[in-house]
Order: sequence, then C-alpha cells, then structure tokens
Amino acid sequence: MDVDFRLAFENAPVGLVIGRSRALLACNHAFARMFRGSMDGLVGQSFERLYPTQSDYEETGKRVGTRLAAERSYTDDRVMRRLDGDLFWVRVSGFTYTPDDAHEHTLWVFSELGKAESDGQSLRTSLTPRERDVAALLIDGRTGKEIAKALNISPRTVDIYRARLLRKYNVNSTKRLVELLLNG
Repeated sequence: MDVDFRLAFENAPVGLVIGRSRALLACNHAFARMFRGSMDGLVGQSFERLYPTQSDYEETGKRVGTRLAAERSYTDDRVMRRLDGDLFWVRVSGFTYTPDDAHEHTLWVFSELGKAESDGQSLRTSLTPRERDVAALLIDGRTGKEIAKALNISPRTVDIYRARLLRKYNVNSTKRLVELLLNG
C-alpha cells in the first residue's frame, strides 16, 4: 500500500508546521484554520507574526532554542495571535533535526487548548476557559472595562477573574501576571 505523506501532512487533524530558521516552510490546513489564514498565505512567513508581541517572539525563541539544542524536543502551552489579531491558548510541541542550530530545521505540532485540555501538567492548562479568555485579553493590554465588553460580562466579574489569576500565579500585579503568562 502506497502512502501519500504530503496528503497525510496537509490533512492531519492537528496543526503541523515545518520550520526553517523560524519561518514557515510548510503548514497544513488545520494550522491555517487555527490561525485564520490560508496555507499559501502562511508559508514563507516568519513565526513572529503569530506571537502577541515582538519581545515574546524573541524571548520564546531563546528559551525554546536552548531546550531544543539540549533535548531535541520541546512542549509548552502559550498564548498566540491569530492573523486577525485575536489571542488564544495553544499547546506547542516541536522537534529539531539540527540541534547544533536548533531553529534551522524543525517540526511543530499545534493544538488549540479548549475546555477538555486540563491535564495538571501546567498551570496554564489548569486555567478555566474563562480564565484563559481574561488572561489573553490582559496580555493584549485591555482594561477591565474593555475585557468586560469583549466577553459580555461585568467589570466586577473581570476583577474577580483577574484576582483568581493573580492568586494562581502568586503575583501581586497585572504586569507581573502578564510577564509570567508570556514567558512561562
């Protein structure tokens, strides 16, 4: 039986990307849908446009590169940015074929985190879906009133969720919370 690996890659039920020096060499349909783009529109682009901020892209690259060089694989949960600007939670698992130049040739799997993905492995995955929503909008720099409007909840409810997040991360400021959410 012949297997068409290109068709398998393109139609896999999870987001798949082949990376070359932190740019998308190839991606599949699930990845393109997850980021609200097209395969053709994403291929050749830098991963940078999929991160909430430039500094997040740079810091994550350093952290991930160090781990890939040492272990050849890496997994974490993080906030990413869709092409339309929306922020969302995703689990990212990757592998490098070139540990001496960790980002030179990589394979990545992206799975959007939803209601069912709470495995206790990470504080981020122990967040409720609403906590993830509030956290993503905090990362986006929105005020309590803006978050309330975006989520169709009261500003007081936003304050309650923000307080829960501060307790979960054992921090006393929203700025520090956002740093931890972005930098793991």
